[in-house]
Amino acid sequence: MKRNIDQLAIFGGTPLFDEPLHVGSPNLPPRDQLYSRIDRILDNRWLTNNGEMVQEFERRICELLGVRHCIATVNGTAGIEIAIRAAGLSGEIIVPSFTFVATAHAVEWLGLEAVFCDIDPATHNLDPSRVEELITDRTAAIMGVHVWGRPCDLDALAEIAARRRLHLLYDAAHAFGCSSEGGRHLGNFGDAEVFSFHATKFVNCFEGGAVVTNDDDYAERMRLARNFGFCGKDNVIALGINAKLSEVCAAMGLCSMDMMEDVIAANERNYADYRELLGGVPGIRFIDYDPGIRNNFQYAVAEVDADAFGLTRDELVTLLDAERIIARRYFYPGCHQLAPYADRRDWSLPHTEAVANCVVSLPNGLQTGADDVARVAGLISFLQSHADAVTNRLAELAR
Repeated sequence: MKRNIDQLAIFGGTPLFDEPLHVGSPNLPPRDQLYSRIDRILDNRWLTNNGEMVQEFERRICELLGVRHCIATVNGTAGIEIAIRAAGLSGEIIVPSFTFVATAHAVEWLGLEAVFCDIDPATHNLDPSRVEELITDRTAAIMGVHVWGRPCDLDALAEIAARRRLHLLYDAAHAFGCSSEGGRHLGNFGDAEVFSFHATKFVNCFEGGAVVTNDDDYAERMRLARNFGFCGKDNVIALGINAKLSEVCAAMGLCSMDMMEDVIAANERNYADYRELLGGVPGIRFIDYDPGIRNNFQYAVAEVDADAFGLTRDELVTLLDAERIIARRYFYPGCHQLAPYADRRDWSLPHTEAVANCVVSLPNGLQTGADDVARVAGLISFLQSHADAVTNRLAELAR
C-alpha cells in the first residue's frame, strides 16, 4: 500500500495494479461449456432466426422469473424500442434522468419525447410524487428504471399508471435475478420489463437483451416487431426491424446463466468486504441492499461526501484511474444535461444532479478477488487520511 503521497501513480509512482481492474470486466464461463454449445450451433447450421439456443434461453428466463413470455433481442436498447413500438405509444414518456442514456435515446429514436423526472435521493429511483407532477395530456407512459437492481416503488407507479390510464414500462437493465419486496422476481411488473445482457452485465450474451411480459397479445406484437413483422415464411403483417438475438449470443447467455449464482455470491462477498473495510472512512457511504430482497449485487456503489472525505468524487476517480483502478461515475452527468436534451427545457432535477455528482461504482465481479478489494479499500482509506496533502499536490499539477 502507498506509504506517502509521492508514491501515488498520479504523482509519478508505480500504479497499484499491473493490469486495469475494471468495474465491468466480463464474467466468463468455462470455455469448454461455451465451445460445446457453439459446436452444436455449427453442426445444426442454424446461426440465427430463433434457433434452439434462443428458444432455450427464452424458456430458461421465463422459468427463472416466473413470467409468461420472453422475447430475446440483440441488445437492451432494441428491447426498449420494440416494447414502445408494440405498445403503439406516441407523445411523451416520463423517465428518470439518473440512468444510462440508452433509456432516453430509445424513446427519442422512435420519435417520442423523453420527459425527465427527478429521483428519490434515498433510493436513486423515480420519485412517484414528481412523476405525478409531470403528467400532461401528451403523456403516454411511465418508464421506471430499477437502478442498482433495487426495485422502483412498484405499487405507487402502478397506482399512478392505472389511475391516469398510462402504460407502465421498466428498464430492468440492472435487475436480472432481482426481486421485489414480496419476493416476486422483477420482470413481472408493469406492461413489460426490459433486461440487458451486455458484456458488462453479471449475466451476459456478449451483447443482448430481452423483453418479458405476462400479456399474450403484447408479446406477439413484440415478436413481430423483432423480426420484420413476419408471420410465417413470407407473410409480413406488421412493421418490424431486425432485433433478433443470434444463436452464439444465446449460447453465451445460457452458459452465463449456469454460473449466475456463483457470480452473485462473489459480488456479494466483495460488496460486504468493501463495506467492512471502508465503513469507518469519513465521507464514504455505501448504498444499502435490503436483506429481505434478492439482488445480484453487481454494483458496489458508494456516495462520496466531499466535505467529510476531503476530496471530491471526481478527484477520487482520477486518483484511482491512475492506479489502474477503473471506477465509474454512474450516471454522470444526468441525461438531462447531455447535448441532445440539455437545451430542451429548464430542467429542475436537484436530487438527480446531487446523486450524479457523488456516486462512484467500484470494481466487482469474478475478476475482483478479496485481495483486490483490500488493496482498493486500503488506497481509498489512505487518500482520505492524506486528503489535504493530496489536494495541494493536485493543485500544483493543475498549474
